[in-house]
Amino acid sequence: MSLVVEQAGALASIQDRGRFGVRHLGVTQGGAVDWLSCAWANWLLGNPLAAPVVEVTLGNFRLRAETDARLAICGADLGATLDGQPIAPGHAFTISRGQLLTFSQPRHGVRAYLAAPGGFQAPRVLGSCATVGREQMGGLAGDGRALREGDRLCWQGHAAVSRELPAQAITALSGGVLSVVPGAQIAAFSGTSLFAAFNGEWVVDQRADRMGVRLLGPALHCKASSMVSEGIPLGAIQVPADGQPIILFNDRQTIGGYPRLGALTPFAVAQLAQCLPGSVIRLRPVSLEAAQREQRSLLNQWR
Repeated sequence: MSLVVEQAGALASIQDRGRFGVRHLGVTQGGAVDWLSCAWANWLLGNPLAAPVVEVTLGNFRLRAETDARLAICGADLGATLDGQPIAPGHAFTISRGQLLTFSQPRHGVRAYLAAPGGFQAPRVLGSCATVGREQMGGLAGDGRALREGDRLCWQGHAAVSRELPAQAITALSGGVLSVVPGAQIAAFSGTSLFAAFNGEWVVDQRADRMGVRLLGPALHCKASSMVSEGIPLGAIQVPADGQPIILFNDRQTIGGYPRLGALTPFAVAQLAQCLPGSVIRLRPVSLEAAQREQRSLLNQWR
């Protein structure tokens, strides 16, 4: 069973939960940036939550079905249509041979996730098929390239179930307040900077991709003049010399030497992944214990 890519921007790729246990080799995580929407798309079809999906960023993506199938879309509303008929995200749907599935442009959110029964087929590299272009790793051919015209996306089998998204399902497309667990260098920032960081508004910059997102706002000042490079977690908020924070995503470098304000919670990472450039957000400090409770609550949705 397969779909053929008829139009592909530069930002559609095969993703799964990412690579783990390899950062000591200098290999980054990769994987779906909005991990919640990825999991829900798979859940709708009865797939393992980490099954490979297509991450479609900002639209400009078109596929033609070569077989009848049951697929699912979650995450951003990118104006998806099936032969011109709208398909809302958060639903499974049937596609027939010859039909055209199109993602046009963002209406709400940035990234949509397309799931197929059992997950799309791609070679596993270091335990994952997640596409990371910088490392030339993962993806449809295992070489890290994004999807392009003529690619054939294959899967095996049929959907084990056909589900509806629960009314109480937690998704990442709501709210502009992002939770932050304070980091090791938090005490090195001035009181004025900390007040500005957590009481003011930040604008998502145009400089945003799978590696990270720059925020625009008041310049933050840190008294730490030099640092030994250290490991960088998902969602880390680095503050370079210009004082404008950079929040690091799945394709981030494995180590860095800028002071860190803290790190977003996994839920906040998924929220930020759906924010268009120009979006206004706020940062809210939370304890590690609160972040852990939040994460357990999210994971319990699928139990």
